[in-house]
Amino acid sequence: MNANNRPSAESAAARVDTSLTTPPNPVTAELAQHMAQACEAAGGWLPFDDFMAMALYTPGLGYYANGRVTFGRMPGGQSTQVPGTPPATGALQTPGELPGSDFVTAPELSPLFGDVLARQVVQALQATGTREVWEFGAGSGALAYQILKQIYQLEKATGTVFVDKYVIVDLSGTLRARQQDRLREWAGRVQWADALPDALNGVVLGNEVLDAMPVKLLARVDGQWFERGVVRVCSHGTGGGAPVGTPGDVGEPSAVASGHWAWADRPTTLRPPVDVPGEHDHLTEIHPQAEAFMRTLADRLQQGAAFLIDYGFPEAEYFHPQRHMGTLACHHLHKMDDNPLAQVGDKDITAHVNFTGVALAAQDAGLDVLGYTTQGRFLINCGLATVLDALPHDAAGLAQRAMAAKLVNEHEMGELFKVLAVAPPASSQGWLPMGFAAGDRTHTL
Repeated sequence: MNANNRPSAESAAARVDTSLTTPPNPVTAELAQHMAQACEAAGGWLPFDDFMAMALYTPGLGYYANGRVTFGRMPGGQSTQVPGTPPATGALQTPGELPGSDFVTAPELSPLFGDVLARQVVQALQATGTREVWEFGAGSGALAYQILKQIYQLEKATGTVFVDKYVIVDLSGTLRARQQDRLREWAGRVQWADALPDALNGVVLGNEVLDAMPVKLLARVDGQWFERGVVRVCSHGTGGGAPVGTPGDVGEPSAVASGHWAWADRPTTLRPPVDVPGEHDHLTEIHPQAEAFMRTLADRLQQGAAFLIDYGFPEAEYFHPQRHMGTLACHHLHKMDDNPLAQVGDKDITAHVNFTGVALAAQDAGLDVLGYTTQGRFLINCGLATVLDALPHDAAGLAQRAMAAKLVNEHEMGELFKVLAVAPPASSQGWLPMGFAAGDRTHTL
């Protein structure tokens, strides 16, 4: 968030975004009314994690649940399919396959991401004596497709069955339908679930899952800590705006239709997990839901291992004094902005992951940390370089190398994205995941 747009702890003019270029739609309007009513029921102020949860996950209305979610394509009608490769790569196909996109993830950039990750999955299955894969937030299904395809090839080559079932945990009905269509070739192995079972044995995967979990915002203003939430303000009776911290009248439909969200701070006893030195104003996030997810995982995972891939930092970097504007960001039509209060329901809201907090939550709940490193190092350790060397030296091979380079280059995804692996004590001893064979950074957590 821009410091110039940050309201003071006492009062400020309501922040109203006038830059919308997309026409309003009934789904977004219905979501706005639903959220406004929830805000009113909560006393006129919503903590940001509640706001974010509703904006993203309200059934039938939120960004990931309204049936209009479009991600997985490059902008401008560009295809992520590598020229010269057959359709069954797990990459998206023709430019007309989907109506649009806000962002892409690693499996959509290159099918080699899943091909290489599958090697780590197979090693983990064998080391832990399990035969199930559980993927959280499978998105378009590209990663599942790539992993299943590679595992099938390994099974065919070795005569050994590594996976009995591949379970996808995804609450979005629209995404589930999209996944089912893409994974129809593996229909006999793939299942869907709404939640983790009480006891789980297998390898758990989460690619860009933690960053989509709602976060709380903490703001240090003039030396005092506040929890930053949101209020609904409207022009009805306010002369075009209301002071931050003063809820508008959301009881009337006209007020809801003309209202805007604005920031509002409340004094809090919450603090970042480490002291942030200095006296400057500072905005940051804490991640109670991501940490709660790790505690649930620890409670359910009896045997196996979990690999979590996402963008983020260890604690010392996350709460560095120079990162005083936080990490909260929005994605819409392959553009980023720092205003989650505009186009609510039409764009993604995300925050970088505090990997130290996630790892400590897992550890405190009984899991062992197997490794932590950058995505670039992890993929190279898993054999990406060997795969690239084997590609043909033609236009198609060059295109594949170019897309794969985005996964490992430091200025692309290679450094910002990290991989964290955890396992219950029964499965953590006697083996080292190949992805952490070199360049492990667990000591930085």
